[in-house]
Amino acid sequence: MATVPVTDEICDTFHTDPARVAVIQASLPTGATLEALSETFKALGDPTRLRMLTALAEAELCVCDLATLVGISESAASHQLRLLRTLRLVRSRRDGRMVHYRLDDDHITGLLAQGLDHVNEAGTRRER
Repeated sequence: MATVPVTDEICDTFHTDPARVAVIQASLPTGATLEALSETFKALGDPTRLRMLTALAEAELCVCDLATLVGISESAASHQLRLLRTLRLVRSRRDGRMVHYRLDDDHITGLLAQGLDHVNEAGTRRER
């Protein structure tokens, strides 16, 4: 009979606490909510979109300025912004022939700030 090596990642024995599992399971988000959150994190997983969002955290910008800052074409910037708008990460405002974008709300600003704090803190820990 083959034995499974014991590691720190798994319990030595399988035991569940049904009451605790039930309480936590009742508080978990629905499948639709988790799907929407997953789509948000997928969008944040792209460096180009992250550059756009961090620039928009500084100021409202038009598509031309965003494209220049990120180093992509206006068409590519518009494509990325359409996705970000669909996910409610940014909102747009038309001013004549110009379209300006800004972050949708303070949650997005906080999400970016916390992510950057985490990455910077983790980098500091690795360097020690």
